[in-house]
Amino acid sequence: MTRFRKTLRWLVVIGFCLFVVAQFVGPANTNPVIDPSLALESKLHVDPQVETILNRSCAGCHSNRTRWPWYTNVAPVSWFVIGHVNDGRRDLNLSEWGNYDKRKQSSRLDQMCQLAKAGVMPLSSYTPLHPGSKLSGDDVKALCEWTESQH
Repeated sequence: MTRFRKTLRWLVVIGFCLFVVAQFVGPANTNPVIDPSLALESKLHVDPQVETILNRSCAGCHSNRTRWPWYTNVAPVSWFVIGHVNDGRRDLNLSEWGNYDKRKQSSRLDQMCQLAKAGVMPLSSYTPLHPGSKLSGDDVKALCEWTESQH
């Protein structure tokens, strides 16, 4: 065997070992306990169309009701996804809406509309694996009308 092939074989073995070890390192995918009295739906009137939009396009990253597909258990993809969910929950957590003061609630409602209009949310990295999450023009209109009605 040539020196190149031996080196390549060792690199593959080492790479595989690192991949296996990586499965045991990193953040956990969690869904914190939900207090229904703090959830957005218990604090604001959410019409059925908007509730569907929020559940389909927002709750995966912005609530404590995240569904964790199989690939979220495989590093390094898991690190990427869990990081996004943790960031999303920090920015806006629909399950903890009642913990926000009125000013923050108002700001988050405005941001929901602005980010949806700008096409920033849901993230472009999220929609390919969650095709139903992409917002239509009607979805954006309904979401913005609802957020404006809540002020």
